[in-house]
Amino acid sequence: MTFKQKVTFLSPTDGQIIPLNKVSDPIFNKETMGKGFGVIPKSGEIIAPIAGKVTTIATTKHAIGITTNDGLEVLIHMGIDTVTLKGTGFNIQVKPDDEVKAGQIIANMDLGLIKNRKLDPTVIVVITNSQEKLTNFDLAIGNTKALASIAEATLKTEDASTKHKLSYDELATLIIKNVGGPDNISNVIHCITRLRFYLKDENKANDDLLKNQRGILDVLHSSGQYQVVIGDGVANLYDAVIKQLPKLDTSATSTNNQDDSKNPVSHAINNLIGFITGSMSPVIGVIAASGIIKGILALLTLPQLGSLLNINSVPYLTISAMADAAFYFLPVWVGFSAAKRLGSDPIIAAVIGGVLTMPQLITWGKAGKVMFNLAGLNFQFLDYTYSIFPMILAAWLAAKIEKWLKQVLPTYLQMIFVPLITILIVATITLIITGPVIQGIANGIAIFINWLVSVSGWLGGFIIGGFYQVLVIFGFHWGVVPLVAQQIASTGQSAINAIICSTMIAQGAAVLAVAIKSKKADIKELGFAAMISAFCGVTEPAIYGVNLRYKRVFISGSIGAAFGGLITGLMHGTMFGFTGGLIGFSSFFNPKNPGDLNSFYTFLIASAVSIVIAFVVTWFWGYNDDMTMGKKVAKAKRPGTK
Repeated sequence: MTFKQKVTFLSPTDGQIIPLNKVSDPIFNKETMGKGFGVIPKSGEIIAPIAGKVTTIATTKHAIGITTNDGLEVLIHMGIDTVTLKGTGFNIQVKPDDEVKAGQIIANMDLGLIKNRKLDPTVIVVITNSQEKLTNFDLAIGNTKALASIAEATLKTEDASTKHKLSYDELATLIIKNVGGPDNISNVIHCITRLRFYLKDENKANDDLLKNQRGILDVLHSSGQYQVVIGDGVANLYDAVIKQLPKLDTSATSTNNQDDSKNPVSHAINNLIGFITGSMSPVIGVIAASGIIKGILALLTLPQLGSLLNINSVPYLTISAMADAAFYFLPVWVGFSAAKRLGSDPIIAAVIGGVLTMPQLITWGKAGKVMFNLAGLNFQFLDYTYSIFPMILAAWLAAKIEKWLKQVLPTYLQMIFVPLITILIVATITLIITGPVIQGIANGIAIFINWLVSVSGWLGGFIIGGFYQVLVIFGFHWGVVPLVAQQIASTGQSAINAIICSTMIAQGAAVLAVAIKSKKADIKELGFAAMISAFCGVTEPAIYGVNLRYKRVFISGSIGAAFGGLITGLMHGTMFGFTGGLIGFSSFFNPKNPGDLNSFYTFLIASAVSIVIAFVVTWFWGYNDDMTMGKKVAKAKRPGTK
């Protein structure tokens, strides 16, 4: 059963009640901190405007927080900029965890002292979680006495969406409705933490409602996608969404109808990023898992551990094949995924990927065998195992040719001749022209990045470590993922990924400090869960759930990450696998030289430095329970979006 409940607020002192928009402090008068009211006081005696438990008292004594049995978080802020008095002029008569009654004296403030210091004595009362808890707030303006009833707050209905976490099916229903309904959805995919919708009109989405729904960390507009940040349960939620969209063709190409004509360059770049992201994100989990397996195998062959596993043994070779399959046949998986994103036949694209990874062609590629000579130019076979970008272009070419063939061929010929012609043309073009060119460019970029990180040493590590997680805020880190994968594919290692690993660990340490230090049950629950996710290489729950909403926490994590990156650059550490975070420790063992432990020692030292610095800075500077959690971070819409 659902019902509405009204809560009455008393005036905290004698004086004149004014609406928040008349308060001189811009943080309060724009209701950034929540709904409430101000009182221009005639008396310095302050009473509790509502019953509840004292949860916070500012160290400077100018503010008191009370949490009611209904879950309202009420802040009584005595004066504006009175924090500069550092406690002078305030006498607090309660202590943390005290249960107070409405009308009970909780503090005294020296109005004469405050006015002599030319400060505004206005007492402000705000419900800091009003957006989550309230549907309405009625206020009686004018002169009043302490204990007088001057405001009435209407609580939201106590249904599943406000008091309890929704099931995946319930949350899927809510999301579909608030992205504009089924008819507004062209396509939906997911990555490790986000649902990525391709909407016909992003303006139909209800950003504010989704951002403030329990179970959703944030929403953002990026790369032509409407991204709903979920966290660890995204795969289950995706299944629930798809189940409720039976008419949706998940392989269909998205069509975003928003006007990008004013910024065609930005539109083209966003589409390219969206295509690469959509092609790579379904493959990332498999690559990460395979990297962990390879790292563990390298660990088991260490001479320092007595070479528990012989590299020529059947168990080693069998398990190694399981791990190598994800990388060896990467063009197949990427082609299949890219074709689904483009709405073309994924089997055709997978077959083209299979051509690139045929053992005979790979053997020729490693030997540098020449296909033919034209005007003095040798066209050679290449090794396309572990490659990404040649197959992404091949999938795009296949989609274009497939579409054209379906327009010109009779329907009774299409079943055989569309795949026949498409495979022959695209595989030939890829092997002779586009493959060598793109693979050469990609390998060159990968080698250049490794060289640049190595040459820049501690300085490059410090800068990359300090700022990398900013990319995660906007979802731009997905643009780095293919580059890291290409580095590992072409060189067997990625120096930049080693630095990125420290940034994940540092943000996890920062949110861990919050979870341990906070006395608020909801912050503890969210903090510990986000910490586990970050240490496992996924930082979005930590960033969107806690760290950015207390901006100092995010900065503290970035400071720790900067010094972790500095250590990594100074010691020239690198990664031989894909998985970051503490769980990715095995990726720092060199599978080609098990006795080389420099990168593993680098990982241990950099991780320790990142954890200690991020934790300590957060503990002493980044967070305390007197702080008010900010609203979920709003992201800038992509260029060209109305």
